[in-house]
Amino acid sequence: MATRNRGRSGRRRKLPKVQRVGAYAVIIRAGAAAEPEILLSRLSEKVTPEERWTLPGGGIDHGEDPRDAVVREVYEEAGVPVEVGVEARVYSVHQAKAWRLGRRVNSHAIRIVYDGWVPHDAPEPQTMEVDGSTAEAAWLPLAAVTSGEIPTSPLVTDALEVHKPSRMQRLAAYAFITRPSDDAILLTRISPLGYHSGTWTLPGGGVDFGEQPREALVREVVEECGLTCEVGAVLDVHDVNITGTAPSGRHEEFHGVHLIFAATVPDGANPRVVEQNGTTDDVRWVPRADLESLPLLDVVQAALAAEASKSGAE
Repeated sequence: MATRNRGRSGRRRKLPKVQRVGAYAVIIRAGAAAEPEILLSRLSEKVTPEERWTLPGGGIDHGEDPRDAVVREVYEEAGVPVEVGVEARVYSVHQAKAWRLGRRVNSHAIRIVYDGWVPHDAPEPQTMEVDGSTAEAAWLPLAAVTSGEIPTSPLVTDALEVHKPSRMQRLAAYAFITRPSDDAILLTRISPLGYHSGTWTLPGGGVDFGEQPREALVREVVEECGLTCEVGAVLDVHDVNITGTAPSGRHEEFHGVHLIFAATVPDGANPRVVEQNGTTDDVRWVPRADLESLPLLDVVQAALAAEASKSGAE
């Protein structure tokens, strides 16, 4: 049935129909204290006199791809570059009598919501659009948003009810390389671009699609240590499941499967990081006596345990 209201003559008249299609992004990261944060935009007084935060995004221009619209709108509202996923959820809101731009209208809003993420080195949010519908943008504690402590639009609540971190499974190969002369182990340090930045791990990394794991390990040791290794037997198969911010900036539930190989390098090998601006920023021989003083990833402990188990069996 058509929506009507009464004009000055007392006769009922139709409200003008207004339909708007918008595109938005749920952008979550692990905060400075490892607590998740979400990027939200605060609506300006032009939209509402009350404090209210919403997802960054906005109207799609005629002929514009929705994902391009999200990129444009997030930059206008928060001043940060954003990557947008390929899947989306669609919400439809019909308000037969809504107040829009100083008049009553029959409103229908279609909202397309994507997952998005920003780089680790993105600047702090800063609204670029002047005198628009956004007063400010900020990273806010996710817990305070979901609890209702921070007032938000229904779109935020609806989107977070079904939001899940992107799932990522990665197969990696690592080398357990020792130096008998001083009982040292070759370790690499994870750079600020990697997850667990500042911790030490075994040299190695992801196996590319179709790549033989041993060949992948040789390649990774060259990139991270500048050394050519000879790969031996598998010592252990280790895995880890964590949720956090990936090197890309995406909020992920990560499952890593790690093949730990015994490996050797030539006597007198002097390691150095070859790949620049990667996830490794240091490499060194670490005496076993010094291991307890370093923050180590579980894969190192798994390799040490596998070595001890093998020695005990022999």
